[in-house]
Amino acid sequence: MERLLLVAVLTAVIHMINTLIYSVRVAGVRTGRLATALSMFNVVFLLSSTANMIQGPLLATIVETAIKKGGQNVLGQVYQEQLATLNIDIRLVILSATLGTLVGAILIPSFVKIFVKAIAVFGQVGSVPRMLFMIVFTPRKFGELSGTTLAGPLSSGAGVKYTGIPRVLLISNVLVTGIFTTGVLSALYAGALYPDYRVAATLMASIVNGVAQVLFATVVDPTAARITDQSLQGERAEGDVRRMAYYLAATRLAGTLLAQLIFIPAAYVIRYAAVIIT
Repeated sequence: MERLLLVAVLTAVIHMINTLIYSVRVAGVRTGRLATALSMFNVVFLLSSTANMIQGPLLATIVETAIKKGGQNVLGQVYQEQLATLNIDIRLVILSATLGTLVGAILIPSFVKIFVKAIAVFGQVGSVPRMLFMIVFTPRKFGELSGTTLAGPLSSGAGVKYTGIPRVLLISNVLVTGIFTTGVLSALYAGALYPDYRVAATLMASIVNGVAQVLFATVVDPTAARITDQSLQGERAEGDVRRMAYYLAATRLAGTLLAQLIFIPAAYVIRYAAVIIT
């Protein structure tokens, strides 16, 4: 139970941080320094990467424990009871992803302000380690430097008519998030469904996530980048980027709910695919 709780907390942290990345585009447009804003976020993203490294092995041990407790007879009552318990456990992990995404969405306005201040300070000290040292040991000085007014984008986009956020971007973000959220989890559960092929099933997760990665790289990220660039060039108002951030957070939340629906079907697809390729 403690291990499951730790996995749930790590999952929530990962999804919270991955949601907060939407605030970076808003801060970048507001200050006119998008590249710096993205660089600042990489510091925060280190927490997500660390949590992800710890989460993976813990998830695998939870599945392996369920398989061992179930015994050798996959069709037996004891094994089926372990599968049912594992099903609930994994769904709780997906629920933690939903909660983490919700918290991230709520924190977007606060993080926009934080990133704007961090960009202002970084522009003066020119070093991330120095900036972090200042935040920890001399927060008063950080507050003074962060009050510096930054030059915004060349054009604010004032008077530009709102043209809307493409539906394909929002729908794709739901699908991408749903697949990413359940990809590894479904692969692990597929391994529990058919223990003799669990290694192949687990490796299938990279293929499943690869589909989501292609969709993200060809639809979601370029479209979001285009809207951000249009705002920086004055073709869109800053409000469009802010609105896009909230829409992406909302569709990401919907994607974690979609993961609950496709978790079991995806596990069976992966299971059969693992049997075929081996």
